Amino acid sequence: MSELDTLIQLLAKLPGLGPRSARRAALYLIKRRETVMEPLGAAMRAAAAAVRTCATCGNLDTIDPCAICRDPERDGSLICVVEDLADLWALERTGAFRGRYHVLGGTLSALDGVGPEELNIGRLIGRLGPDIELILALNATVEGQTTAHYIADRVASSGARVSRLAQGVPIGGELDYLDEGTLTAALKARRSL
Repeated sequence: MSELDTLIQLLAKLPGLGPRSARRAALYLIKRRETVMEPLGAAMRAAAAAVRTCATCGNLDTIDPCAICRDPERDGSLICVVEDLADLWALERTGAFRGRYHVLGGTLSALDGVGPEELNIGRLIGRLGPDIELILALNATVEGQTTAHYIADRVASSGARVSRLAQGVPIGGELDYLDEGTLTAALKARRSL
């Protein structure tokens, strides 16, 4: 197999890229060898060597603990639990949360063989105390809700307050386009004006 075929096969393994998109990306890279391909390769080598998982929260950074865990401006009494790094990054993009995080590395799933031992739950429990609010920011899926209930049960003895993200009608959403589960959650989570 040629180097070009190897490049295409590796690119096709990236999320969102199939074989055709991988071929287009490979052509783009090769046509821009000096300006894109070589700097990208160097950046990938540097990231592979330098990026590590934060021992405290599970975030990625070049130092341990990560910048979020070391930031003295962050509220250490708020810990937001997320499924994976994409969720942490999404919350960080909002700029609305100034606490700390905890990345589980997945959700409980009996079908996929993911139990509590495969998730970063033990380290989370070690971070808790009566002065901590634990915000469960897990996806509104069966697995996410199962994981949230499991964590709530496990941390009950720590004295930490447990909350979860609000669920329901999104901004700009029209009721007739929403599914029954979303509408039910919105009704249950209603607030006074």
